[in-house]
Amino acid sequence: MNTLSRRHFLKLSSATGLAASAGFGLVTSPTASAIEPFKRGGKARLYLSLAAYSFREFFKDSAQKQAPPAAGAKRIDLFDFVDYCAEHGCDGAELTGYYFPKDVTMDYVARLRRHCHLRGVMVSGTAIGNNFSHPKGPKRDEEIMKTKQWIDRAAVLGAPHIRVFAGVTKELSRDAADKLVIECLEECCDYAGQKGIFLGIENHDSIGTADALIDIIKQVKSKWLGVNLDSGNFRTENPYEDFARVTPYAVNVQIKSELRRKDAKESEPADLAKFVKILRDSGYQGFVALEYEAKPEPWGAVPPLLKQLKGMMS
Repeated sequence: MNTLSRRHFLKLSSATGLAASAGFGLVTSPTASAIEPFKRGGKARLYLSLAAYSFREFFKDSAQKQAPPAAGAKRIDLFDFVDYCAEHGCDGAELTGYYFPKDVTMDYVARLRRHCHLRGVMVSGTAIGNNFSHPKGPKRDEEIMKTKQWIDRAAVLGAPHIRVFAGVTKELSRDAADKLVIECLEECCDYAGQKGIFLGIENHDSIGTADALIDIIKQVKSKWLGVNLDSGNFRTENPYEDFARVTPYAVNVQIKSELRRKDAKESEPADLAKFVKILRDSGYQGFVALEYEAKPEPWGAVPPLLKQLKGMMS
């Protein structure tokens, strides 16, 4: 997304702005402690959402380089995407940060929230492409500022959750980078917690196993960190087992129609019913967002997947 100057960020953070006018006052963070499995009472409650990333190549606005769609293909913006979620019976929409306009304003964010409410679609969360593995310095500072900027936007959107990454680096050992990741997470979770927003670190890049993911989150002292649990990102011999181990820490779930096991050359169809059963058995309560990444174009592939998931989750 667009680079945020330090002066502009400080102004953005200190102003009451739209977040205050929308009723989002600051919340005092509770005493920090290491992450533990969430204690949820009652039965599992699963709400269907759809990740905007599923239509990544069709967005008019994109901060990512994507293969261009076929000539004459339909192009959409986030307002169109929310309409699509409403028309296909989704409880929520995951509004990925990549597809906001480059020079997004808080007015745009507020209008998008209004549109979601009028269409009866909750904002299940947003997602950013940060990198917390940079060595200390300007790049790392910029990543922290960018994350806090999106926390402010999430507060206006009414998004309870933001997907974040640990990131990658060629400048540091993984152990050294992980220590910096933990520091970044604690600082950003403290900021997010003041606005009642969770950060969910995804099993992605260097943390593609349950062991690696749980090891990191248990070192973070914050009540506002959880896992953005992606069913397709465990590169292990038994991804279902890793998924089940991490589910008690999940604050958001992204479910994919495919997965790829360790050392496999190709992806295989995911057993969606098995993933949903794991969520039910764990007592998970929250959003399950379809994040479609398979090769067939999404306009034809996504609707039957949503229908299938909705039937499993109802």
